[in-house]
Amino acid sequence: MVTDHRGRRRVVVTGFGAITPLGLNVEDYWAGLLAGRSGVGRITGFDASGYSCQIAAEVHGFDPLDHIDAKEARRMARFSHFAVAASRQALEDARLRIAPELAPETGVLLGTAIGAFDIIEREASVLFTRGGTRVSPFFVPSMLPNMPAGHVSRLFGLKGYCSTVVTACAASGQAIGEAAEVIRRGDALAMLAGGTEGSICALGLAGFATMRALSSRNDEPQRASRPFDAERDGFVAGEGCAMLVLEDLEHALRRDARILCELVGYGVSADAYHVTAPEPDGDGPARALQRALRDAALPPEAVDYVSAHATSTPLGDTAETVALKRVLGPHAYRVPVSAPKSMVGHLLGAAGAVESVACVLSIRDQKVHPTINYERPDPTCDLDYVPNVAREQRVRVAVNNSFGFGGQNTTLIFSGFED
Repeated sequence: MVTDHRGRRRVVVTGFGAITPLGLNVEDYWAGLLAGRSGVGRITGFDASGYSCQIAAEVHGFDPLDHIDAKEARRMARFSHFAVAASRQALEDARLRIAPELAPETGVLLGTAIGAFDIIEREASVLFTRGGTRVSPFFVPSMLPNMPAGHVSRLFGLKGYCSTVVTACAASGQAIGEAAEVIRRGDALAMLAGGTEGSICALGLAGFATMRALSSRNDEPQRASRPFDAERDGFVAGEGCAMLVLEDLEHALRRDARILCELVGYGVSADAYHVTAPEPDGDGPARALQRALRDAALPPEAVDYVSAHATSTPLGDTAETVALKRVLGPHAYRVPVSAPKSMVGHLLGAAGAVESVACVLSIRDQKVHPTINYERPDPTCDLDYVPNVAREQRVRVAVNNSFGFGGQNTTLIFSGFED
């Protein structure tokens, strides 16, 4: 058995899929990131004119019938549509055929922050206007947070470990990390892991807006999400999904799979500080990164790139910068740090998965995408944020941070594969 430094099975990435505001597949998403293209615009799904925030990063051009039978699609929520589509892409990209003998050894682990807010909003309206007898019989099975994982398991015949992580905006990062742990301990040969979110609706927007968490730069939607910039004023909601195929290294080698990279580090921590605000000294995120580095047996100096959580909030971006400097020390000033949310908005529970895909692509192509809308430096954010233009960059080790409301932090570390 091929094992890591701690005697555990090694976990590699062999495929991925993505549905994002920048494109409906991985390569279109990546091309958009490298070009510095924003997927943010005025909300089209409903009338948002009465809200302080009227913008979002919506997925356009997606037709669930391109991926799912019409009868099945009618019984699913949008976040499940995304999950099935991205999972199909990932399995095809990995060329992983779920034969009967492999099905019990293959599972799915998905993260989501909110679930089907849109379905809850719609059926609550039916209840209050037309009465309880008119509520859809598919309401409960379509809105439950675990249903995307259930649909993916059922439609692709994945009979192994199946679960859902609901840790706010850290959910899909944690789902990927936990899926790796399932393989490491020998409970699966392959896992589909990632996150999905489809919660851009009036109820969700109203809740975040009254918290004053969202950007109100309505007249300049594409310039609204501006992580680390001194004039950042809140996040922009996004939607979409990304899924990775994780495999036991021996299994991947036996079937001659293309190996994109290796997942070598995973760390989780809690702030134990505040419901929504990060601890100013970055202690929680710092401990998640330290745990991930220890898990990977890597020194701080080994990090070549950081895909930051970077939501474009005044407190969050500063706390993450402080955390990176606490852990990486002087090396922090030499590491490029970029923020996908500057272009795709904040995909909430799907953010970590979508950003993990970008990390894998950086390792594959030796490029890092920019942080767009970085125009006015903030003295509290003083690292290299790859402002506005992508660059060629040696990326051997890539870090992805995901932090959620409730003070839940997750860090993943991906590395180029060495046999």
